[in-house]
Amino acid sequence: MPVEIERKFLVASNDWEKIADNGVKITQGYVVNADHCSVRIRICSNGKCTLTTKLPRNGISRYEFENPIEAREADNLMDLCGDAVVEKVRYKIEIDGLVWEVDRFSGLNEGLIVAEVELEREEQTFTRPAWLGEEVTGLEQYQNSKLARRPFRHWSDSPQRGPAELLSEAN
Repeated sequence: MPVEIERKFLVASNDWEKIADNGVKITQGYVVNADHCSVRIRICSNGKCTLTTKLPRNGISRYEFENPIEAREADNLMDLCGDAVVEKVRYKIEIDGLVWEVDRFSGLNEGLIVAEVELEREEQTFTRPAWLGEEVTGLEQYQNSKLARRPFRHWSDSPQRGPAELLSEAN
Protein backbone atom coordinates (compact mmCIF):
# COMPACT_ATOMS: atom_id res chain seq x y z
CA MET A 1 0.00 0.00 0.00
CA PRO A 2 1.27 3.50 -0.76
CA VAL A 3 2.32 5.30 2.42
CA GLU A 4 3.04 9.01 2.84
CA ILE A 5 5.66 9.89 5.46
CA GLU A 6 5.77 13.64 5.86
CA ARG A 7 7.25 16.27 8.18
CA LYS A 8 5.68 19.74 8.21
CA PHE A 9 7.05 23.09 9.39
CA LEU A 10 6.03 26.72 9.56
CA VAL A 11 8.21 28.99 7.42
CA ALA A 12 10.19 31.58 9.41
CA SER A 13 11.64 33.73 6.60
CA ASN A 14 11.33 34.37 2.87
CA ASP A 15 14.85 33.13 2.11
CA TRP A 16 13.33 30.04 0.43
CA GLU A 17 12.00 32.24 -2.40
CA LYS A 18 15.52 32.65 -3.84
CA ILE A 19 15.87 28.92 -4.53
CA ALA A 20 12.26 27.87 -5.30
CA ASP A 21 10.76 27.06 -8.67
CA ASN A 22 7.98 29.25 -10.16
CA GLY A 23 5.24 27.42 -8.27
CA VAL A 24 1.94 25.88 -9.29
CA LYS A 25 -1.45 27.25 -8.24
CA ILE A 26 -3.55 24.57 -6.55
CA THR A 27 -7.24 24.49 -5.72
CA GLN A 28 -8.26 21.51 -3.69
CA GLY A 29 -11.65 20.57 -2.32
CA TYR A 30 -12.82 17.85 0.00
CA VAL A 31 -15.81 15.62 -0.80
CA VAL A 32 -15.09 13.61 2.37
CA ASN A 33 -13.47 15.39 5.28
CA ALA A 34 -13.88 13.23 8.37
CA ASP A 35 -11.51 12.86 11.29
CA HIS A 36 -8.31 11.24 10.02
CA CYS A 37 -9.83 10.39 6.60
CA SER A 38 -10.26 12.56 3.55
CA VAL A 39 -11.09 12.35 -0.14
CA ARG A 40 -9.64 15.32 -2.01
CA ILE A 41 -9.97 16.73 -5.51
CA ARG A 42 -6.99 18.77 -6.66
CA ILE A 43 -6.88 21.03 -9.72
CA CYS A 44 -3.47 22.50 -10.59
CA SER A 45 -2.62 25.39 -12.90
CA ASN A 46 -0.32 23.04 -14.86
CA GLY A 47 -3.40 21.04 -15.95
CA LYS A 48 -2.87 18.13 -13.57
CA CYS A 49 -5.98 16.95 -11.70
CA THR A 50 -6.07 14.24 -9.06
CA LEU A 51 -8.42 12.38 -6.77
CA THR A 52 -6.69 11.45 -3.50
CA THR A 53 -7.80 9.39 -0.53
CA LYS A 54 -5.87 9.69 2.74
CA LEU A 55 -6.42 7.23 5.58
CA PRO A 56 -4.89 6.93 9.05
CA ARG A 57 -1.95 4.70 9.80
CA ASN A 58 0.29 5.66 12.72
CA GLY A 59 3.00 8.13 13.69
CA ILE A 60 3.79 10.54 10.86
CA SER A 61 2.75 7.98 8.22
CA ARG A 62 -0.57 7.83 6.39
CA TYR A 63 -1.99 5.68 3.64
CA GLU A 64 -2.37 7.80 0.51
CA PHE A 65 -3.98 6.75 -2.76
CA GLU A 66 -3.66 9.34 -5.55
CA ASN A 67 -5.03 8.91 -9.05
CA PRO A 68 -5.11 11.27 -12.04
CA ILE A 69 -8.55 12.31 -13.26
CA GLU A 70 -9.81 14.32 -16.22
CA ALA A 71 -10.32 18.07 -15.78
CA ARG A 72 -14.05 17.72 -16.49
CA GLU A 73 -14.39 15.12 -13.72
CA ALA A 74 -12.36 17.29 -11.33
CA ASP A 75 -14.61 20.30 -12.04
CA ASN A 76 -17.76 18.23 -11.43
CA LEU A 77 -16.39 16.80 -8.18
CA MET A 78 -15.19 20.24 -7.05
CA ASP A 79 -18.80 21.44 -7.30
CA LEU A 80 -19.67 18.90 -4.59
CA CYS A 81 -17.12 20.36 -2.17
CA GLY A 82 -19.05 23.50 -1.30
CA ASP A 83 -16.93 25.76 0.88
CA ALA A 84 -14.47 23.01 1.87
CA VAL A 85 -11.80 24.36 -0.48
CA VAL A 86 -8.17 25.35 0.03
CA GLU A 87 -6.23 27.59 -2.38
CA LYS A 88 -2.46 27.88 -2.45
CA VAL A 89 0.63 28.13 -4.59
CA ARG A 90 3.06 25.24 -4.14
CA TYR A 91 6.75 25.84 -4.71
CA LYS A 92 9.37 23.08 -4.89
CA ILE A 93 12.93 23.24 -3.66
CA GLU A 94 15.49 20.42 -3.86
CA ILE A 95 17.96 20.22 -0.98
CA ASP A 96 20.35 17.30 -0.47
CA GLY A 97 18.31 14.98 -2.66
CA LEU A 98 14.98 15.72 -0.94
CA VAL A 99 12.19 17.83 -2.41
CA TRP A 100 10.70 20.44 -0.08
CA GLU A 101 7.25 21.74 -0.94
CA VAL A 102 6.43 25.23 0.31
CA ASP A 103 2.74 26.12 0.29
CA ARG A 104 1.78 29.81 0.32
CA PHE A 105 -1.94 29.82 1.07
CA SER A 106 -4.46 32.34 -0.24
CA GLY A 107 -8.16 33.01 0.28
CA LEU A 108 -9.30 32.33 3.83
CA ASN A 109 -5.88 30.84 4.65
CA GLU A 110 -3.95 33.93 3.49
CA GLY A 111 -0.87 34.56 5.61
CA LEU A 112 -0.06 30.92 6.26
CA ILE A 113 3.12 29.50 4.71
CA VAL A 114 4.02 25.88 5.43
CA ALA A 115 6.91 23.70 4.22
CA GLU A 116 6.82 19.92 4.10
CA VAL A 117 9.16 17.16 3.08
CA GLU A 118 8.27 13.56 2.25
CA LEU A 119 10.60 10.93 3.64
CA GLU A 120 11.22 7.28 2.85
CA ARG A 121 11.06 6.21 6.51
CA GLU A 122 9.93 7.89 9.73
CA GLU A 123 13.36 7.96 11.37
CA GLN A 124 15.10 9.40 8.28
CA THR A 125 17.35 12.36 9.04
CA PHE A 126 17.60 15.44 6.82
CA THR A 127 19.24 18.83 6.64
CA ARG A 128 16.91 21.42 8.09
CA PRO A 129 16.92 24.60 5.94
CA ALA A 130 17.60 27.82 7.88
CA TRP A 131 14.29 29.33 6.69
CA LEU A 132 12.20 26.74 8.59
CA GLY A 133 10.36 27.70 11.74
CA GLU A 134 8.57 25.51 14.25
CA GLU A 135 7.67 21.95 13.38
CA VAL A 136 3.92 21.36 13.15
CA THR A 137 3.96 17.71 12.09
CA GLY A 138 0.96 15.99 13.64
CA LEU A 139 -0.84 19.20 14.56
CA GLU A 140 -4.21 18.70 12.91
CA GLN A 141 -5.05 22.39 12.51
CA TYR A 142 -2.26 22.60 9.89
CA GLN A 143 -3.59 19.74 7.76
CA ASN A 144 -5.10 21.00 4.52
CA SER A 145 -8.30 19.06 5.21
CA LYS A 146 -8.66 20.90 8.53
CA LEU A 147 -7.80 24.26 6.93
CA ALA A 148 -10.74 23.67 4.57
CA ARG A 149 -13.09 23.42 7.57
CA ARG A 150 -11.44 25.97 9.87
CA PRO A 151 -9.35 28.39 7.83
CA PHE A 152 -6.32 30.20 9.20
CA ARG A 153 -8.18 33.56 9.19
CA HIS A 154 -10.69 32.16 11.70
CA TRP A 155 -8.08 31.02 14.20
CA SER A 156 -8.20 34.38 16.01
CA ASP A 157 -11.97 33.91 16.58
CA SER A 158 -11.21 31.81 19.65
CA PRO A 159 -8.24 31.45 21.97
CA GLN A 160 -5.58 29.33 20.30
CA ARG A 161 -2.59 27.57 21.69
CA GLY A 162 0.56 28.11 19.68
CA PRO A 163 2.35 25.40 17.68
CA ALA A 164 4.95 24.87 20.43
CA GLU A 165 2.23 24.16 23.04
CA LEU A 166 0.34 21.83 20.73
CA LEU A 167 3.50 19.98 19.72
CA SER A 168 4.53 19.43 23.36
CA GLU A 169 1.05 18.01 24.08
CA ALA A 170 1.36 15.61 21.15
CA ASN A 171 4.65 14.18 22.52
